Amino acid sequence: MSRLFVALPIPDDVADSLSAMQGGVPDANWVPSENFHITLAFIGEVDGGMAQDIDEALATIDGPVLDLALAGVDHFVDGHQPKALYAAVVQEERLTRLQEKVSNALRGEGVKLDRRKFRPHVTLAHFNRRAEIGHHMAQFVASHSLFRAGPFEVDHFRLYSSLLRPEGSIYEIEAEYPLGY
Repeated sequence: MSRLFVALPIPDDVADSLSAMQGGVPDANWVPSENFHITLAFIGEVDGGMAQDIDEALATIDGPVLDLALAGVDHFVDGHQPKALYAAVVQEERLTRLQEKVSNALRGEGVKLDRRKFRPHVTLAHFNRRAEIGHHMAQFVASHSLFRAGPFEVDHFRLYSSLLRPEGSIYEIEAEYPLGY
């Protein structure tokens, strides 16, 4: 069984800018820069046969090269509990269309996807249920509200596998799919 997701890579210079922001929030589990990405779809656990079908379906997707930018930071919550800090991706029609194509291809292979609205972002940190962040979260978001990166060109998307470890996830690139027509 493989735990899979589809995402866009982040260029090294943008990853460096994001890494430079990380700090100042207690109990934050900061994401290593090599794990920065923009998730298009989280697939979850699949067996080898389904992984191959997913790869073949994703290989049929075409789309233009994307020019993306990041603007500001925010956080996701579950009730009142913070879940993650993130850098927001400027919403772009071509990005939304690519995400829809990926979702449709995956659903065509029987993948059950989350129905939440697509909110493109790069996760900077995760929090566990016992995280005590107090005013630090609001302070982090306010002090980085003017953060900007890009535009940067994205000419491919990837299928990743994720191995969960106590010290953090390890991502492996399983396949890469070109963009540009």
